[in-house]
Amino acid sequence: MNVAFSELDFIKPELGAEYTGQGTHFAVFSAHAEKIELCLFSEDGRETARLPLPKREGDIWSGYIEGIGPGTLYGYRAHGPYDPHNGHRFNPNKLLIDPYAKQVAGEFVWDDALFGYTIGSADGDLSFDERDSAPFMVKGVVQDPDFDWAGEEAIRRPWTETIIYEAHVRGMTMTHPMVPDELRGTFLGMASDPIVEHLLKLGISAVELMPAQYFLDDRYLVERGLTNYWGYQPLGFFAPHPRYLKGGRITEFKTMVKKFHAAGIEVLMDVVYNHTAEGSERGPTLSFRGLDNLSYYRQSPEKLRHTYDTTGTGNTLNVAHPLVLRMVLDSLRYWVGAMHIDGFRFDLASTLGREYMEFDREGGFFDAIRQDPMLAGVKLIAEPWDIGEGGYQLGGFPPPFREWNDRFRDDVRRFWKGDAGMIPALAQRLLGSPVEFRHSDRAATSSINLVSAHDGFTLLDTVSYGEKHNEANGEENRDGHPENHSDNMGAEGATEDPAINAARRRRRLAMLATLMVSQGVPMMLGGDELANSQRGNNNAYCQDNEIGWLDWQAADEDFLDLCRKLISFRKEHPVLRQERFLDGEPDENGRVEIAWYKADASPMDEGAWQNGELRLIGAWLRRAATAEAAPAGEMFLVLNAGPDCEIALPRAQHAEGWRRVLCTAADDVRGTHGAADREVIPAQSIAAFVPHATGSTAPA
Repeated sequence: MNVAFSELDFIKPELGAEYTGQGTHFAVFSAHAEKIELCLFSEDGRETARLPLPKREGDIWSGYIEGIGPGTLYGYRAHGPYDPHNGHRFNPNKLLIDPYAKQVAGEFVWDDALFGYTIGSADGDLSFDERDSAPFMVKGVVQDPDFDWAGEEAIRRPWTETIIYEAHVRGMTMTHPMVPDELRGTFLGMASDPIVEHLLKLGISAVELMPAQYFLDDRYLVERGLTNYWGYQPLGFFAPHPRYLKGGRITEFKTMVKKFHAAGIEVLMDVVYNHTAEGSERGPTLSFRGLDNLSYYRQSPEKLRHTYDTTGTGNTLNVAHPLVLRMVLDSLRYWVGAMHIDGFRFDLASTLGREYMEFDREGGFFDAIRQDPMLAGVKLIAEPWDIGEGGYQLGGFPPPFREWNDRFRDDVRRFWKGDAGMIPALAQRLLGSPVEFRHSDRAATSSINLVSAHDGFTLLDTVSYGEKHNEANGEENRDGHPENHSDNMGAEGATEDPAINAARRRRRLAMLATLMVSQGVPMMLGGDELANSQRGNNNAYCQDNEIGWLDWQAADEDFLDLCRKLISFRKEHPVLRQERFLDGEPDENGRVEIAWYKADASPMDEGAWQNGELRLIGAWLRRAATAEAAPAGEMFLVLNAGPDCEIALPRAQHAEGWRRVLCTAADDVRGTHGAADREVIPAQSIAAFVPHATGSTAPA
């Protein structure tokens, strides 16, 4: 190929490969390189040109080539010092994927040539490998950004109306009988009519996709015949994962988003900006390490030869560096602006908030997000921990971030399992976890509540297994969290015992109902509504098979219908989804927004709160005082993790008293009837009551 850089003397601000209509501008960041070469490839993977980038301004290397455009395959080679003791690992024998590549092409094949040092050398990572890695490496693809978004608009649904559904593109679609075979496991399959209709009928407002940016299958998994199913090993922060593209076009991702938006469903992405698939200093040289190891990654303060790891993956992306931070922000803006994504869930987000190794809620990453008009307006969710010192930061993130609340999951599971002394913790979770989140003018929607997620037991497995069963992962069941607050309820795993299955069903409904009646934002794990099991595997990260996929054939349709009714119940009662934390102190009119009761209708006192044997609590909720335009909604909730219990209902200032509108132990959870002064609350169930009339009431 006879190509050359244009002599036109201009510098474009964009990084990556930008097609201009007449040619393509290439730009890449490296502070310590001495020369960077652009490599072009034919469709069959042959290197056809190697051209030094002609311009450098600051630390941005760039060049423009007329006459090449969409579909062009490319990569980089970076020249500079190979000095591991000082953090430099340049090796021009290694083809590097552009960090800004919008698409990747070709097959990634694990080979020792992908490593900058010589595998097996006595000098280890201090040695230098001269083999060309290009035959084994994927290439970037120049893109045409055009797409017909006509008729598509961002939804921007309020948090108070949001119900999130965590889903895996392959897991959601691989066994669905109505999804066409050729679309299973793809973005187009995810947005197929059967999936969209299922989510709409369930009542979901936002789907949260597990990692869909380009990621690698770890070498040790490939050697064991497994894959990186979950996707938490990113290498391309701008490129959709090619495994999910049916026809190899990134427009398929855009088509999926457009289809969801047309149905009124927001699309959130689980993104991993805390580390990359290159691993520790003994990992391969695929992109960032070869372009500028010292800038892109945090290095050990004691020895620059070694990476500094707060993620458990071998490396930590150095978002404290301004150009690395820019890459992350550019990536987020790309997914919002070009791909029309509605928000993000940030994996191990505490790492992103680390300034000079320590977490800082006023750090550069958060400041950059908050000042950005495009990003500050989308949904932002933090996984508020990493494995580094001081990494657990639940409640520590600044607005507008919301946070995954693992304490909600653990406390709800423990309460319904019957653990002692859980009433005070449960009360906190019902109110949106104010101890953690009621500060810095944060909203009651700051807590993303969950009872299960991809990491851990499914809801069915939580009541079916007392121990994890991860043998299929090939690590002798050593991986995965050992403490799941689970209970097999009389049999380990699946059983034909009708009494055990009935008890498991009731407890699952109680846990899901707790999720739906709590302040905050509920998130469901995809498949829980189907009674999906992973056979006791609580770490199915490598199970791209029947263990990790949803089993649509075995779906419990009756349970699914009850889940729909629980979600509908939440939507019908604004008192359950308020923006403002409820106040238990009376205002000037003697009105309180939350009051707690014992079974005899007397208020909870200190003795009751400290009673470790108490398994039942009543909560009187009403709309917060700021809800001026909305009707004054009220509700009395009773949560009973113990045996059947007759309760006395608090006196309502209504001639007709209370009306029961929910009982998770009933055949139809939404069946309603008028309640007398007393009501039997069945074991392991939640009941909800609303006033018969609309006049004022007050806890008495």
